[in-house]
Amino acid sequence: MKLRQPTDFLILEQLEAKGRNVATNLAAHTGKSRKNINTRLPVLEDYGLVRKIGPAERSGLYEITALGKAALVYQDQYDEVDDFESLIEGPSATADGPAEAAAFARGEDDEDEEN
Repeated sequence: MKLRQPTDFLILEQLEAKGRNVATNLAAHTGKSRKNINTRLPVLEDYGLVRKIGPAERSGLYEITALGKAALVYQDQYDEVDDFESLIEGPSATADGPAEAAAFARGEDDEDEEN
């Protein structure tokens, strides 16, 4: 997973803060060009960080995924780790802190696993 900084994280932050959105609005909110946003959104979708949603197949409406939210939790570690993708997909740490926050962001719930 090769993210472009700060653009990709700005996109994720805006989708988390404002909800589902289109490239034109994301460009206005991030200060990046619409062309740049339109280039990055399919890449982020391929990584599973955002999802393209309807109503039409070519609508260009995107929302952040649970994995995208986990990426935001670990954003400050992006340059420090060799495998950011593995970090956000399933940290092995069980202590309170970022790992727990990332699990929550991914929609994982320990109580659900026990039942």
